[in-house]
Amino acid sequence: MLKKSLLTMLSLLLIVSIVAACSDKSTTDKPKENEDGKETVELALWLTPQWKGVLDGSEEGADYDSFFKHAAERFSEEYDEYDVKINVEVIAGDQRDEMLNVNLNGGTPPDIFFESVFAMGDFAHRGALVPLNDIVDDEAKSDIAENYWDTVTFGDDVYFYPFSHMPGTLVYNADMFKAAGLEDYVGSEDEIKTWSLEEYEAILKGLKDGTPKDKYSNAFPMGLYALNNQADTWNLAYLRMFGNEFFDKDGNLIVDDANGAKAAAWLKKNYDEGLTNPGAESVSSNDVNAMFQNQQLGVSFTNSVLFNNLKTDIESGNVPKFDARLANIPSASGDPLSFTYVTGAAVFDTKDETRIKVSKDFVKFFSTDAELVKASKNGVPVRTSVAEEFKADNPLFAAYDQNAQYMFSFTGNVPGYSELRQVLYPELQALYIGDKTPEQVVADYQKKGNEVIEKSKAESVIYNK
Repeated sequence: MLKKSLLTMLSLLLIVSIVAACSDKSTTDKPKENEDGKETVELALWLTPQWKGVLDGSEEGADYDSFFKHAAERFSEEYDEYDVKINVEVIAGDQRDEMLNVNLNGGTPPDIFFESVFAMGDFAHRGALVPLNDIVDDEAKSDIAENYWDTVTFGDDVYFYPFSHMPGTLVYNADMFKAAGLEDYVGSEDEIKTWSLEEYEAILKGLKDGTPKDKYSNAFPMGLYALNNQADTWNLAYLRMFGNEFFDKDGNLIVDDANGAKAAAWLKKNYDEGLTNPGAESVSSNDVNAMFQNQQLGVSFTNSVLFNNLKTDIESGNVPKFDARLANIPSASGDPLSFTYVTGAAVFDTKDETRIKVSKDFVKFFSTDAELVKASKNGVPVRTSVAEEFKADNPLFAAYDQNAQYMFSFTGNVPGYSELRQVLYPELQALYIGDKTPEQVVADYQKKGNEVIEKSKAESVIYNK
């Protein structure tokens, strides 16, 4: 009898323990509440190094996470719906894809990632991001040029909230121009000079014939490179010089036409006539950049970050002093060709509706707040209002903003662009060494490129809604 009573008591204790455990678990699974009754929501924000400081790198303790920590602190203080904690982590650019893929496969992606759209577009096609249409209002659309919105739109949806950008242009050695008798083609220091295609061709010939060899030994008019997959961007602009639109409305390559072949022939002609550096097939973008710094090129490529770095290096004495100025990529139509790397925030689909909502609210907060958007001056502002406010400090802001009307999306926002980059440079190499004609180059690039795009479309949620 005693044994039976003990067993009954043990059974009751076991049941009580299980009930208590279940009760504890259900309490733990509920969102935490703070003292004022708000639920606590914790978010992870990742970014690659962009700029140091909140608004300026001269701030005490300025670091790559300073802006977002400051924005997170303000958001947490001002946000009414939840008690929000935002953990900011800086990720090395060369570790970005690996870390994201590991976390996506494990079901633990960050809530927010701040990065160049160029680097993150494939994640939209993979279905890893949520659309941001519901946080974009008319004020933002009126202050940010339409071409920037085109860059962050995949299919019918906005997947990145544009914050700043890094425009690509040409850069030229104004001192070399003057030494070669080309003063009439030199623009002002605060201008992105626009040349017609005929003027640009005259400049290249004038640099070849008129650059004094005693002052600029082993110098060439224009820089070209095709060593690796970095040979897209500016080369993609050159291939558009005669009016080719590159992608059709369905995201397919259409470079194989008379205008595309004419552009490839233009590159080959300049190369063969010694109007560019030799050996472009084995030269990298870094090599060309170094050649321009060493005053071995009259015209080269640059972007806003590279140009600012060059100016800083010249001022500090790390690079011999010369007068570097900006120009647009010319085209046969007379309108310049402009492209940029737009940077902004994306929100990952964590499958948690509350975290997604709060993430969107935070993205809208720091992307629209009147004070926080001023941090975009650390790059180039996408907002006309910010460019206007700071143009006295950096007159090129106004010039970059004016260029937005000529901007094209060099990726076309097509699926598989990272793989598509691997297709272009071998064709350019074949062009320069004479293995293929210009017509063959654009035909083969289109064929191989569309195979990549077609395969990637089959795996894209954008194309398979």
